[in-house]
Amino acid sequence: MKNILILGATSAIAEAVARKMADRGDRFYLLARNKERLDTIASDLAIRGAKEVKVSTFDANDTASHQACLETAYSWLETIDVALVAHGTLGDQKESETDADYALQELQTNAISTISLLTHLANIMETQGKGTLAVISSVAGDRGRPSNYVYGTAKAAVSTFCEGLQARLYKKSIHVLTIKPGMVETPMTDGMDLPAVLLAKPEQVATDILNAIEKKKDLLYTPWYWKYVMMGIIHTPIKLFKKLNL
Repeated sequence: MKNILILGATSAIAEAVARKMADRGDRFYLLARNKERLDTIASDLAIRGAKEVKVSTFDANDTASHQACLETAYSWLETIDVALVAHGTLGDQKESETDADYALQELQTNAISTISLLTHLANIMETQGKGTLAVISSVAGDRGRPSNYVYGTAKAAVSTFCEGLQARLYKKSIHVLTIKPGMVETPMTDGMDLPAVLLAKPEQVATDILNAIEKKKDLLYTPWYWKYVMMGIIHTPIKLFKKLNL
């Protein structure tokens, strides 16, 4: 039995991960904005075998509240074995190009708030001397593409921050896992014209995340083939890359 903290617990990937963890009888502290959805998920996890589930609402963008919120969660759990940071939004790239305030808000939600939460969580785990920080970034952060470079910029910042955390916390026996999903079938991607062959199910991604946590991997591309898709994109010469509709 492990003590699990999930931030952004109502996201499709986070919920899929929690369901698999509940099967083994873990304890959960769930944080998200929507209380009704949190209560529904908590009831489902209890039916699936979770030993205990506590829920609380929080606003990821209210960075001033992060420390108190996480200290409350830590006090209830007593030990955080795994903290999964999974909140975020997939904003409108076109609106970001014409509205600077909107672009900055997307960066706040997808990068700044995450960095704030990770800073507090890292300090908590240093205090307890163990634990895993699992952070959902994205393949979008591997290279700035015209279709989503604002979102990609945020995720690139998160991935770089996690690399630094890995090196810092490794010496403290704390595991940091950076998760880079590709296209996943979630409410965030509803209505988007995406190739079905590349669209993964949240359950598949959740299985990959749990395996990566158990094996103490530093980096996870999920599904696996995105590692090679992004390798091709990363190494495309800039003169050609500018001409592609990516």
